[in-house]
Amino acid sequence: MRTPRRSHIKRFDPLRKMIYSQCNVPLLETIMDNHSLRLFLSLADNLHFGKTSREQHVSPSALSRSIKQLEDELGVPLFVRDSRSVQLTREGRQFREYASEVMNGWHAIRQRFMQDQADLHGELSLYCSVTASYSFLYDILSSFRQDYPRIEMKLHTGDPAKAVERVQQGLEDLAIGARPDNLPAGVDFQSITRSELRFIGPQSPQLLTEEQLQRPSAESWRDVPMILSEEGLARTRTDRWLKSHSIKPRIYAQVSGNEAIVSMVSLGFGIGVVPQIVLDNSPLTARIRIYDIQPPLTAYDIGLFALEKRLKDPLIAAFWNRRQ
Repeated sequence: MRTPRRSHIKRFDPLRKMIYSQCNVPLLETIMDNHSLRLFLSLADNLHFGKTSREQHVSPSALSRSIKQLEDELGVPLFVRDSRSVQLTREGRQFREYASEVMNGWHAIRQRFMQDQADLHGELSLYCSVTASYSFLYDILSSFRQDYPRIEMKLHTGDPAKAVERVQQGLEDLAIGARPDNLPAGVDFQSITRSELRFIGPQSPQLLTEEQLQRPSAESWRDVPMILSEEGLARTRTDRWLKSHSIKPRIYAQVSGNEAIVSMVSLGFGIGVVPQIVLDNSPLTARIRIYDIQPPLTAYDIGLFALEKRLKDPLIAAFWNRRQ
């Protein structure tokens, strides 16, 4: 088995080391986590990507990426796939035993601590985009609810560009959004996932030619209609890319929210820029084409925001620390 790539290694917390020790299984210090192991075990049981994605509340593409990431880390294929069937490889069957032991150990140790945690009660407010609520919030909140049944969550959704601002203003205890290039003083950030920023256009009509993609310039993009965010990190990085090519955009519309950009682009009004995670969860994906723009925009680092001074609050600390 190939040694996991060093670029993917991260430190395990003492709790996870104890779990691995009690389970008597090897400690693979990689980006594997409970979520990816749970997806693997579900697929190993179902041997069907569609059924597994529905049961686990993830998109088929997100499921495929998670499995591919595991295979890349382990250096071996875990499944044999073709157009008709999905089967476990020999290594996949061995890894299934390992993953089952790890998850069983995790559940056992979590149950052991449940009694101590049950005393926490109160209310937390959390702000995120609609896309975030589809993508990973279900897993976060469902497991948090099991561990802290007496903590009530108030969920507010809106433009992710407002995430940091709402925490700074004290409107929310926590917020999920993309990490800005410069994190404001007094705000702490904890990464959850990464997502590429994509230039998108409608399937029809074709708004960008191959020449415009390969040689972007002020002249070639002069008549290209663009639908851009009113503000936020995506707008900042798009403006930076356009400026680097001396392009003054022809802005058809400026909107609030990535879902609105996808909707307008799918109708053929122009091209836009949205995170890949939005496309993974959009019902309009089939009506969208992704443009391979070089150099690509800097990816989003999506995670959790909170005020540093409030991390000592027991309720906020309970939510913050369980994500580490």
